[in-house]
Parts: sequence; structure tokens; C-alpha cells
Amino acid sequence: MKRTLQISLLALMLLAGFSCKKTPAPVVETPHVETGDLLFVGIPMDYGDDSMAQAIADATSSGDTTNFIHTAILEVDEQGAIWVIDATIRRGVDRHPLDTLLSDFTLHRGGRATFEVMRLRDNQHAATYVEQAKEFLGENYDEYFMTFNGRHYCTELISDAYVDADGHQWFVPVPMNFKNKEGEYPSYWVRLFEKLGEPIPQGELGTNPQDMHASPDLIHVLFL
Repeated sequence: MKRTLQISLLALMLLAGFSCKKTPAPVVETPHVETGDLLFVGIPMDYGDDSMAQAIADATSSGDTTNFIHTAILEVDEQGAIWVIDATIRRGVDRHPLDTLLSDFTLHRGGRATFEVMRLRDNQHAATYVEQAKEFLGENYDEYFMTFNGRHYCTELISDAYVDADGHQWFVPVPMNFKNKEGEYPSYWVRLFEKLGEPIPQGELGTNPQDMHASPDLIHVLFL
């Protein structure tokens, strides 16, 4: 009887010990950058200068507080370093470290640019799209905003690179708008195309960061 009582007490102690154990905390995965992600650069809607960035914002604004004025492709190498492939006036179509892009888009009138990483919902061929983008490295920036002219602007590069083996283009060009909400051309566009000796390509097919950011094929990953 005494031995039975000791065993019963031991069993109760063991059960009490197990019941006091804490339930392990659930594992929460931290969002991270992957090869083929897209980086969108935004400026405040009221930034108000006379640059190309503001001219793009004026023409493509959706009424949000942030106007996305540039899009770049991200690539993560074997050491985990993040590289950018994009098209800019300063560098043309180029591949450079992420820090270079962050420095290039420093705002000089107060505030901070927005850097948002987005990803294709179907991301299985992302690495292939990055390699296709590299085929355009060394090209000049496309100030003409025209297709098939041996040049690329930022979202044109992505539209031409993000094409699957069946020819499906993830970001299909649509008629471009260069006018602001008042229906006028910002002075930047007027000066630029007068310098180029070309008409403003209003209504020609193209892409822009604001529309690309709103694509239902993209999901938010993180803010840098």
C-alpha cells in the first residue's frame, strides 16, 4: 500500500511537471529579399520640384500619398549581397550594389524616399527573368520612351525581361500618359522632347512604376 502511494505521488509530480512546460512559441519567418524581386522607389506626392521624377509622378499619380517613380530588379548573390539591375539617366542599364541605388535616390528637399520590395505571386522563374534583364546591360537610358529602339527606361526593362517561356509578358504595355491632372504637360516633358526634336509620345504604348506597383500579379514583401 505504501509503495502504491509513492508511485501515485510520483506520477502526479511528473504530470504536474509536464503541465507546467511552456508551449513553444510559433516560428515566424522574417520577410527577406529574393532574386527577381522588384524594388519600387516612391516620393511624397507633394515633393514639388521640376525633375523627371516629379514629372512622372504628376503624370501617373493615383491620388495616394506616395508616387512611385522608379522600379528596379533585385538579385541576391551566393554571398547574400543584394544587387540592383535598373535603367537610369545617370547609368543607363546597369548592375550595381543596392547601396548605390539608395544613394542615387536620396531626396534633397526633406523627407525620405520610399523603398518597397514586391514579388511576383508566381515566382518560380524569377531567376530566369533576371538573366534576361542582364541581356540589356550597357544600353542607354530611353529618354524617348519608345519601344524597340535599343534603349530602355526603368519599367520598359522589366516589361521586356519578365517574359516566360511561352511568351507571356507579366507587365503588358498600355497607352502612356504624360499630362498632369490639369491635362497639361509638365514643363520637364516639354523641354526634354524639344531637346530631342521629337513629339511627346502621348498615347504610345509603354509602362510606368505607378501602374506596375498596382499589378495584381505582385505582392508586398517589405519596406527597406
